Amino acid sequence: MAKKSSSLPLGVGVIGCGNISNAYFHHAKPLAEYIKFVSCADIDVSRAKAKAAEHGLSKGYTVKELLADPEVDIVLNLTIPAVHAEVNLQALKAGKHAYTEKPFSFTYKQGVAILKEAQKRKLRLGCAPDTVLGGGIQTCRKLIDDGAIGKPIAAMANMMSHGPEGWHPNPMFFYQPGAGPLFDMGPYYLTSLVTMLGPVKSVSAIAATSFKEREIGSQPFKGKKIKVNTPTHNSGVLEFAGGAVATVTMSFDIWAHGCPRLEVYGTEGSIQCPDPNNFNGDVMLWTKKTSAWEKIPLTHNGETGRALGLADMAYGIQKKRPHRASGELGLHVVEVMESFHAASKAGKKIAIKSKIKQPEAMPAGLALGKLS
Repeated sequence: MAKKSSSLPLGVGVIGCGNISNAYFHHAKPLAEYIKFVSCADIDVSRAKAKAAEHGLSKGYTVKELLADPEVDIVLNLTIPAVHAEVNLQALKAGKHAYTEKPFSFTYKQGVAILKEAQKRKLRLGCAPDTVLGGGIQTCRKLIDDGAIGKPIAAMANMMSHGPEGWHPNPMFFYQPGAGPLFDMGPYYLTSLVTMLGPVKSVSAIAATSFKEREIGSQPFKGKKIKVNTPTHNSGVLEFAGGAVATVTMSFDIWAHGCPRLEVYGTEGSIQCPDPNNFNGDVMLWTKKTSAWEKIPLTHNGETGRALGLADMAYGIQKKRPHRASGELGLHVVEVMESFHAASKAGKKIAIKSKIKQPEAMPAGLALGKLS
């Protein structure tokens, strides 16, 4: 069980000791006021022990041992997407809060069950990406909130490439259900849109698979063929509860393009947003008063990184206030992504069931490692 005390810093136990864990360990250092890594676990216990030694943790555990550790208040779930939901449920049943990498779950139905379990046990759930809490997207959010482009009326989001099989050492899973460009990269773009514009009301979309088979061009599986079992080109229109409409394309079928990555359009101007997979980047503003693109200095810290959402959840637990990178937000994004495929199959617009509030904006001007 977790400690009864909610005093900061809260103890974090990591389940899943792959490469992404290093980013969390590194970027959590300035956030030591809020979170403290105490242990890690992996299906390969030797990997957990090596990771614990690498980052100065006292314990490298089996998953069962970590879940029984009273020093662990929050489980940071960095497992493969296929078991995100299962591990979250195990953490909740052990009395731990849980924060997971994206996606929150494979299906909306699965995610709803996890949220109900958390609510029953009065525990918190969090979900990446927390890049939306970084300097880039939060600066865009502030511009919108301050009325710099008037009322938001439209947006465009494009993640288009020819897939990861040319460079990724193990690209097979990208082309299976629960992955593809939509579930792999979509959370960065969709969570950014919800952060800036509020919740999605409906989805209209077409999903296609242009190439039935892929050939790996990287070692160690160079030349191996991959059967594609999930849509690899997803093009849709999102209607937001606030009235804005976004055109979204997530594709692994495009060799080259000249489309904007992420832009928001209003009655008085437009914003070019930075890469939503990063915490910083250039923000460009065009208004009818200036009639020119102007680079806007970041209003929020751009030096932060992964673990910001985790720390914000710990701070929310201690302060008894909602956290921003929440399970509810993660589930909303899963439902939107699932609805791309459902709308394509049904040939009609799909209404979004989950009703969430737009996450609170981060305070502007905070120093690195500070949440208030």
